[in-house]
Amino acid sequence: MLYFTRWKALGIILTALIVCLCAVPNFFPEATVKKWPLWAQRHLVLGLDLQGGSYLLLEVDANYVKKEKLDQVRDDARRVLREAKIGYTGLSAKGDAVEVRVKETDLATALTKLRDLSQPLGGLLGSSGQRSLEITDAGGGLIRLGVPQAAITERVRQTIEQSIQIVERRVNQLGTVEPVIQRQGTDRILVQVPGLQDPTRLKELLGKTAKMEFRMVDSSVPPDQAQQGRVPPDSELLMSASAPKVPYVVKKQVLVSGGDLTDAQPGFDQRTSEPIVSFKFNSSGSRKFATATTENVGLPFAIVLDNEVISAPVIREPITGGQGQISGNFTVQSANDLAILLRAGALPAPLTVIEERTVGPGLGQDSIEKGELAAYVGSIMVIVFMLVTYRLFGVFANIAVAINVAMIFGLLSLLNATLTLPGIAGIVLTVGIAVDSNVLIYERIREELRGGRNAISAIDAGFKRALATILDSNITTFIAAAVLFYIGTGPVRGFAVTLGIGIITTVFTAFTLTRLIVAGWVRWKRPRSVPI
Repeated sequence: MLYFTRWKALGIILTALIVCLCAVPNFFPEATVKKWPLWAQRHLVLGLDLQGGSYLLLEVDANYVKKEKLDQVRDDARRVLREAKIGYTGLSAKGDAVEVRVKETDLATALTKLRDLSQPLGGLLGSSGQRSLEITDAGGGLIRLGVPQAAITERVRQTIEQSIQIVERRVNQLGTVEPVIQRQGTDRILVQVPGLQDPTRLKELLGKTAKMEFRMVDSSVPPDQAQQGRVPPDSELLMSASAPKVPYVVKKQVLVSGGDLTDAQPGFDQRTSEPIVSFKFNSSGSRKFATATTENVGLPFAIVLDNEVISAPVIREPITGGQGQISGNFTVQSANDLAILLRAGALPAPLTVIEERTVGPGLGQDSIEKGELAAYVGSIMVIVFMLVTYRLFGVFANIAVAINVAMIFGLLSLLNATLTLPGIAGIVLTVGIAVDSNVLIYERIREELRGGRNAISAIDAGFKRALATILDSNITTFIAAAVLFYIGTGPVRGFAVTLGIGIITTVFTAFTLTRLIVAGWVRWKRPRSVPI
């Protein structure tokens, strides 16, 4: 156990040195670190509880998702029946289903065509035989297309996954550092933005669906008549986004959607110097926009964002270049925010803020100071205890523990992990676990000495026979940390990460580094007794 080849000893030292060097960027200002090579810029990120910031818990509107699903089923049923040239009446959504009535003579054909719309649900649900639609004959030519709860749950899951990507793009556009965006439960998204002290703008960005549409204004009905309920069936009454609220009668047909946008940037109008938003379409959007503007020269069209008209300019000439600009009494910030929303894309469903917390930088600094104090006091007490109890071997243990802590910070930096207050607690606990491993080894050496072994034999046997005990205790603790990581959230996961990494480095330092130090001392001194 005490013999190390030259290459093995060199490998242990280099491993410890390289991992410890990964922690170096944390001791330099961020401006300095940014000048280094990209691979050397990895560092710890302070969590929300240490540097302050904003915490939001968002919930997806399940009723909206359900309505969208039923609308899609209704539109698909209409398309299928029209393609099959089957006459129908009463196509509408009722409760959790869409109903449609056909002639008795067309019933069998209609059922066959509509059943093609039902698909197996993905994932575990698919293996149980559940499908996206339940097509049934309700009698009298009435067909019912039911949407089971499993299909709604699957649709909510897909909506959450898509929303997380869009929320992440929107938050990153703010220029924040290392935001935490993750799913929580079945229909919620957790958003933590360290360093952002005012969550108002964040809520505004995340609270908007940002569903942009380009539609024609219906000039056949004056807005005041439309407000009295005289809205054509193919149009709807919308209000302007800015105050004072102005009514518009807008056609329901969407000429171009926001999904065809490839870029949006804030800017200023060269003539009026007012803030605007410039946009560009993809090739498909460019063709549709060019066709729409060519066919409607001299007519107003509405730019609709989340069912509000933000601008309704008149088409002066065909716009064939695939780009344009939006003006609408913007401020510099509102123009920038709209550009962010358009670049990130529209949310598939509205998100509601159900929990909000703001942590000030003063509280975070206080947490850092108290965490540092706890770490210093705990470490000093451990160092003194090891020196008093084990003398020279206590020095060896303290050196190994110091390298152990440096390796923890190095690995956390390598992973770009977020350090939270519970994470600091995990590091302090790791110091105790690391010392405990050394205590087990040293006490085993004492027992071997009492049994009559000589110094070198007792040291060798102490390391060898303590191995099983230390592995057992550390493996069980590591399993507990893994369980905390997988079932926990937020601060609990931060604690689990530092504890798990600390256990790995503890096993490494106890059975390689400490043993290498002791082996070097034995080879140098050739002791007849052990100062322990």
